[in-house]
Amino acid sequence: MAHHLKTAKAAEVRREDDRKVRDIVEATLADIDARGDAAVRELSVKFDAWDRDSYLLTAQEKQDCLDQLTGQELKDIEFAQAQVRGFAEIQRGSMQDVEVETLPGVILGHKNVPVNAAGCYVPGGKYPLLASAHMSVITAKVAGVPRVITCAPPFQGKPAPKIVAAQVMAGADEIYCLGGIQAVGAMAIGTETIDPVDILVGPGNAFVAEAKRQLFGRVGIDLFAGPTETLIIADESVDAEICATDLLGQAEHGPDSPAVLLTTSEKLAKETMAEVERLLEILPTSDYAGPAWRDYGEVIVVDDVDEMVAVADDIASEHVQVMTEDPDYFLKNMTNYGALFLGPRTNVAYGDKAIGTNHTLPTKKAARYTGGLWVGKFLKTCTYQKVLTDEATTMVGEYCSRLCAMEGFAGHGEQANVRVRRYGGRNVPYAGAVEPLEA
Repeated sequence: MAHHLKTAKAAEVRREDDRKVRDIVEATLADIDARGDAAVRELSVKFDAWDRDSYLLTAQEKQDCLDQLTGQELKDIEFAQAQVRGFAEIQRGSMQDVEVETLPGVILGHKNVPVNAAGCYVPGGKYPLLASAHMSVITAKVAGVPRVITCAPPFQGKPAPKIVAAQVMAGADEIYCLGGIQAVGAMAIGTETIDPVDILVGPGNAFVAEAKRQLFGRVGIDLFAGPTETLIIADESVDAEICATDLLGQAEHGPDSPAVLLTTSEKLAKETMAEVERLLEILPTSDYAGPAWRDYGEVIVVDDVDEMVAVADDIASEHVQVMTEDPDYFLKNMTNYGALFLGPRTNVAYGDKAIGTNHTLPTKKAARYTGGLWVGKFLKTCTYQKVLTDEATTMVGEYCSRLCAMEGFAGHGEQANVRVRRYGGRNVPYAGAVEPLEA
């Protein structure tokens, strides 16, 4: 039986927080829809103290940002981007177009068609999260998207050089220095100076995630990627230091980032809680990690590995770090997770920054029905069909005519009937059903 040594903020309090966010986002998006660039500029000035004639960066501005990075920094970005691109290309290669003759003279197929324009949001309010540029822009380009635009907020009063450099190196076609709801709204809705896109991707804070949710339908979205979540599944094969480090390493994303320890060892649980408090005294980002742990941190002790799996699947966390005697057991048995990090030698930071898998992952239990961002999110699997012979269209048409009659769809049925008459020579009454031929 699972029991908590530490619980998070009550669910009803979280729901009230979510309601407030929804109301703010709804009003803001309506303003952008009505006033376009004027609304975007007012929001940028209000929230980022950032105003300029055009938020689109010039070629010179992009070069100036590249010039601010050291040679080693550029090499490090190149390494990370090579890993992301390589894995994305493997994923793309796994998605094949198909064409098959399912009946004599009947050809069915599908093509994987890229969307025409993608908008990539790169967070950067607290930290310049340049890794999000790799994850979104490169993945879209590998998918074949012809127009990929990016938005990232200013950092310390100007375009963030490292983010801009990553966007340029990833191959973004248009780079805008805009953040928050105004960036997401401008990309999806369009303004006088920003042409709208077909899909929005990328992580963000609660406001960005809610904006994407409300814009879904008007454009596609990758998934609901709100505040970062991490779940550590551990037994006594590891110690408190590594558990606490991995919890706080993700809690530093922001004060609303859940970090959960799930373990079969009450001893490890208590030691990890003590180690968290010790590390918070020395962690430079404790101003964010501390409130996150206080309000959203949880410690859950269960009886055995099967209960671990059940509880973990119920949590459906974005990141799941498994450090147990048999981590592959969770790979075989878990079903609800954004990404798994198996064994103590890997960790969520590897996935976030350098190893090659995509770090844009589902949050708020969305892992129950979707995985993370990948090339497939930028592709539409579109079917087509061809009927090549008179015999084939007559045969399918006869079945279709009778099936339409069962449903009362006379117009549908006549689409079949006209072909049975024309290509099969059958005398079928208008809007009637084709009677089967006697054997």
